[in-house]
Amino acid sequence: MRYIVLIIITFVLSACSEEQQNKFSRLGVSWMEGDYRVSFYEGEHKKSWTVLDSKVTSESQKGYYYFWVKENGKKKYVQVPIERTIIEEI
Repeated sequence: MRYIVLIIITFVLSACSEEQQNKFSRLGVSWMEGDYRVSFYEGEHKKSWTVLDSKVTSESQKGYYYFWVKENGKKKYVQVPIERTIIEEI
């Protein structure tokens, strides 16, 4: 039974266009939507951002969290390594 399912999945994916295959590959990306405090630690250094009514996206294969924050009235894109980052819901 597993082999039949595997064959069907392989057939369906091979029949998809490149764009459809890219959409399937993006399913591994996850996000959390809401209000969060994201803190990055490296040794004694700590940097924190507050993400309000937005989302923090993670892609574990690449090893990063990424998100947008407002600093000094400007939107700023931030990307931090997953292994040295803590996310707290506020």
